[in-house]
Amino acid sequence: MRRIIMGACALAATLAMPALASAQEKITLHGASQFNDEHAFTKAMVKFEEVVKQCYGKPIEFVLHKNSELGLEKQYFEYMSQGRAVDYAIVSPAHMSTFSKAAPFIDAPFLFRDLDHWNTVLDQDLLKPIADEIGKRADVMLIGYAGGGVRNIFVNKPVQSLADLKGLKVRVQGAPIWSRTFAATGMSPTVIAYNEVYNAIQNGVISAGENEAAGVEQMKFFEVAPNLAMTEHAITIRPLVFSGKTYRNLPADLQQCIVKAGKEGGAHGRKIESSEDTAKLEALEKAGKLKRIAFKDRAEMKKLVDPVLTAYAKEIEADKILEQINNMK
Repeated sequence: MRRIIMGACALAATLAMPALASAQEKITLHGASQFNDEHAFTKAMVKFEEVVKQCYGKPIEFVLHKNSELGLEKQYFEYMSQGRAVDYAIVSPAHMSTFSKAAPFIDAPFLFRDLDHWNTVLDQDLLKPIADEIGKRADVMLIGYAGGGVRNIFVNKPVQSLADLKGLKVRVQGAPIWSRTFAATGMSPTVIAYNEVYNAIQNGVISAGENEAAGVEQMKFFEVAPNLAMTEHAITIRPLVFSGKTYRNLPADLQQCIVKAGKEGGAHGRKIESSEDTAKLEALEKAGKLKRIAFKDRAEMKKLVDPVLTAYAKEIEADKILEQINNMK
């Protein structure tokens, strides 16, 4: 795996930030995805490209590097911050934590009651202060919001209660809020790179991970952890992001199209993922690859997490945002 990452870095180093083109020159923008053509994130970025082309109406080329060709999301975000190799991507908020402590709060565990609540928060743009902070500190713009997948725990044994979770070695995303909330429920969380989770479960380093249906299907986690505990502990928000350095180097009319397309591409991704989530799990279960297990202690799990979430929000000065989200009907 180290060779793959080094190879991705070497390829990334050869890609330059697009220069401001003259009227005759074609602008080329590079995108990156960890996934293939069928994944919701890739489809959202393809939609983004289509809307930009329709809006701009001038020569422009998009090169979307798929299947982790340029590494992983954490690297994409670093490249965009530096203004090289990657101009746009969809990146988990957890991978922005190096630049902004508040970033992982965007889709923290038990932040949203359900999909309706999640959609309302996004429609009301309650996360704008966090997006502004990320833009200021990382120089990466959040131009749209994809996501909508409901995250559950995939595990190599049946799990249906808090008692079953006690001491469970589970992989979590690399942001403090995930480790803290999972530890509060009695689990033993550990941070492992996303592309190493399968082998870690197979080799007994951990027993479980957590993900939405698209990720479970794409990464074939069901092969090593066929039990899906329906904790429904989080609803994903996956920002469609664009390099600030690249953006400032583009013509004004193209900048406007980038912003417009970001919103539409993100909305397209949300629609795909939120609608496909249950269908993917049903198909996996019908094929005998996965077994969904009702989790009876979700309410009790949330009660254990709530104080941790409140304390974390205060720590990162997002307590007013949390209050607004909680009060949103």
